[in-house]
Amino acid sequence: MNKAFFGFGGGVLALMVASAFAAEEVPPEKPEPFSSITRLGVSSNPGAINELTGTGELVERLGLKQDTGVFVGGVWVGDSNYLIAGGAEPGTWSWNSLLVVSVGIDAEKLVGWKDAKFGIDFLQFNGQDTNGQAGSAQGYNALPGPAPRDRSELYQLWYRQTFFDGKLSFRIGKMAASTDFNNVLRPVPTQDETRDVPSVSGLAYTPVFKNPTMIGVMPGYYNSAAGVVVSVAPTDHTYLSYGFYDGNQANHVQTGMMGPQFNGYYFTVAEAGAIWELGEDRLPGAFGVGSWYQSGLVHNDSGVEQSGMGGIYAFGSQRLWLQHPGVDHNGISGFFQLGANNSTVLPFNRYVGLGFTAFGLVPQRPCDSAGVGMSWAWLNPNDFNRSSELMFETYYQAHLFGETYFQPALTYIPTPGIPKSGSGANLDAAWAITMRVTVLF
Repeated sequence: MNKAFFGFGGGVLALMVASAFAAEEVPPEKPEPFSSITRLGVSSNPGAINELTGTGELVERLGLKQDTGVFVGGVWVGDSNYLIAGGAEPGTWSWNSLLVVSVGIDAEKLVGWKDAKFGIDFLQFNGQDTNGQAGSAQGYNALPGPAPRDRSELYQLWYRQTFFDGKLSFRIGKMAASTDFNNVLRPVPTQDETRDVPSVSGLAYTPVFKNPTMIGVMPGYYNSAAGVVVSVAPTDHTYLSYGFYDGNQANHVQTGMMGPQFNGYYFTVAEAGAIWELGEDRLPGAFGVGSWYQSGLVHNDSGVEQSGMGGIYAFGSQRLWLQHPGVDHNGISGFFQLGANNSTVLPFNRYVGLGFTAFGLVPQRPCDSAGVGMSWAWLNPNDFNRSSELMFETYYQAHLFGETYFQPALTYIPTPGIPKSGSGANLDAAWAITMRVTVLF
């Protein structure tokens, strides 16, 4: 009943918002420096990349002031998906609904505890096997993950402490490692807010949130895990981070729905990165490189086993062009992702991804964005017939009102990785459309 209710509600709301957008005629917003980069391009799943999700508007609705040190916010994301052709089940629909509610406490503002913060996230997901219908091994829709796809969980619960004016910090608790590591979508800040890069892309497919070579081991949406992260920022433009987590996701445990299980399965990751500004217009960019290791005896559905495995990854983003330097964020950005591992049991061994995003370039639509992306992952020959899966996606993200967005996306998968059930034959190229509504609060 919950699946039907949320699925029907997501589909109806998507169609209602699409109709509202088609009929919308509002004056263009004044292109002045934004007080928040949230308005210009948001991640298609903010719950997958942010420590605290939402705008915090619920604080005032609860009768509190914004400067009290208490944050209450969240996001609801609902989508309808139609598999146009190809894949495993052509002509089928699916629906997904995600709700994340965040509570944050700035202990310094609230009780005088210097440089201390706390956060807690509750996650509710109700959805269907959207990616399985398309035969997509990588996942053309990032909302549905592994079963169960109807779940309520304590997604994150953490304490963060910084020292030496932010040069050193640690965060401990239940967390999504994708927030701190391999996060190509993280906004790139600058001293001049008008040149900030908002969420680097609004692509809806899974690889933009988690490098496929780390799927199955790295804690993230929606399987967070207990751990600790230590970060050092030697300068304002560089950082080093190390993370240690419960690694039982590799042991086929749904860690997002459970507490700590430190039993020999551990996931460790280290990353170094930098941000910069290029040229006369001081175009901002960012780069990160990291390595990871998963301990324990890991096996896959084919019965192949491996004790210990590791990998490397890199990512980067760059503002390529600004339409009005010093006035607004409008322009074009690009990003790339790379990954490789030595695993014989994980689904993917190597990965290349890239994309481009245009911000605010449609006349009289200053808060809209659009983008394209390519995701190419080499498949484990122990589990797949095909050597690789290639995926392309394009989207348009329309800002409707407040913090509400409507996003249609079209995905083409010429080589779906999942074979036909039982026969072993490869699937035909898949075309799928997604209609997504995102509401931040």
